[in-house]
Amino acid sequence: MAGQFRSYVWDPVLILSQIVLMQAVYYSSLGLLLALVDSLVQNTPSLDQVFSYEILGFSTASGRLSMMAFILNSLPCALGLLYFIRRGKQCLDFTVTVHFFHLLGCWIYNAHFPTALTWWLVHVVCTALMAVIGEYLCMRTELKEIPLNSAPKSNV
Repeated sequence: MAGQFRSYVWDPVLILSQIVLMQAVYYSSLGLLLALVDSLVQNTPSLDQVFSYEILGFSTASGRLSMMAFILNSLPCALGLLYFIRRGKQCLDFTVTVHFFHLLGCWIYNAHFPTALTWWLVHVVCTALMAVIGEYLCMRTELKEIPLNSAPKSNV
C-alpha cells in the first residue's frame, strides 16, 4: 500500500460498532427532540411517535411538530457522522444504514410496511439532510491544511 495517504483495512468490528453508535445517536437525539416537542404541547411521550408512521402528518399540530423533530434530528446525526465516522466517503453509507434500520424497526413495530406518503417524504428529506450536512462537515475537516514546521530541525 505504498503511496497511499490512508490505509483501507476492512475492520468488521469497527464498522459494526460505528453502526451501533450511529443508531444510538439517532434514537437518543430523536428522543430528546420529541421530549422537547411533547413538553411544548403537553403531550404524553410514546413509542408511536418514533415508530408509527401514522403519527407523522400535516393535519395535526403534534404531527407537524413530530415531523419537525425528525427533520431537526438530521443535525445531531450529522455531528455524529463528523465525530464518529470522520470520512466524507462513508457518510452516505452510514446515513442510509441508520434509516434502513429505522425502516425495519417501523416495519416490525407496526407489523406491516410503512405506506404513508408523509412518512416516506420526511425520511427521504432526513436522509438527504443528514448525508449532505455530514459529508460537508467531514470534508471540511479532511481538507484542512496540514501545518508544516518550516523551522530548521537542528542548529548545526
